[in-house]
Amino acid sequence: MTDSRFGDATPARAETLGGHTAGQLLRLCDVVGLDSASAGSYAQTLTDALGPVAERPLDLPPPTPTFLSDDQTPVEFSLSFSPDAAPSLRVLIEPGYGAAGLTQNGRTGLRVVREMAGRWGFTTDRLDELEDLFFPDAPQGPLTLWCALELRPGGVPKVKVYLNPAASGAKRSADTVREALTRLGHPEGFESLPPADGYPFLALDLGDWDTPRAKVYVRHPDLAATEAGLLSRADAGPLHTEVEDFFRTAAGLDADAGDRADVRLARRPVLTCHSFTDSASGAPSGFTLHIPVRDYVRHDGEALARAVSLLLRYGVDPAPLGRSLTAVTARRLEDGVGLIAYLALAHQRGRPPRVTAYISSEAYEVRPPAVLEPPRAEAVG
Repeated sequence: MTDSRFGDATPARAETLGGHTAGQLLRLCDVVGLDSASAGSYAQTLTDALGPVAERPLDLPPPTPTFLSDDQTPVEFSLSFSPDAAPSLRVLIEPGYGAAGLTQNGRTGLRVVREMAGRWGFTTDRLDELEDLFFPDAPQGPLTLWCALELRPGGVPKVKVYLNPAASGAKRSADTVREALTRLGHPEGFESLPPADGYPFLALDLGDWDTPRAKVYVRHPDLAATEAGLLSRADAGPLHTEVEDFFRTAAGLDADAGDRADVRLARRPVLTCHSFTDSASGAPSGFTLHIPVRDYVRHDGEALARAVSLLLRYGVDPAPLGRSLTAVTARRLEDGVGLIAYLALAHQRGRPPRVTAYISSEAYEVRPPAVLEPPRAEAVG
């Protein structure tokens, strides 16, 4: 699928950040079966959200750092897979990318989200309630606001925002998360979270969601599979053995390591996400395990093989994932690492489990293949 507004479909010919990422989005929409009118609308939304940097030539260096991707592209894609359903396509954007400092970055992000709310007829009340917590006068940390769009037929997406609990300082992150959950109607939510090394994100569903969620992301450095199996606090969460099996497959570990010894992921930390929907209960209603697969493979061919194995385990056709990678890049998978950034397993009460693959745009750089040290094994618990 091509659209003359966004340049040629070949990524190598894209001259601007907006042209490159919007072209990728158009082709991904084709993979998941979205109609051309919806795809064109979403590509325009992407370039509009990027603002002036959409017109920035890619032969110039990135204008500002971003925590959103390893190569400083302010856009990431993801495909979420469930049995007996078409994959769901999402795009994550940093609307304030290129702004002169975090304060302006946050103001731009808020403005863009509120413009979306006006266009698509949803309220930002939940975000407005938290503005003083996450947008102080002098914000700190690696981000202020990211916006994710879950793309649906008809050109009207589901919208969520990602906020930085360390905006007022890393030492205040826990207090910020606790206060945010209290304001959102989950006063006992923070106490239900597992032990954490930090809280990188708090996410909010805005707009047309059946059951809007508040989601807390938790960082777990040096985590082992048997420990990961104990992190869910959801009242209808996955069995610990399912989490352990997903962990080992995504990380490329020997499933026969046993209970006495396990391998810790000592490079990029594992993340878990805990979703809150029910204000009458202090327990989360959802749990997601995020494995940063790009730091535990030599190249993206290995990452794809692990993703395919997981999709088949959950009864999902893996072919759309392979086509999605081809839609994003023309390079050989063996020539780089990081195209598949994370593999995630999500359980939400009342829904089948989902496997999600997070796909990097690589607009600015391709990480070369890695030479990995053998994983570190030690006694666990």
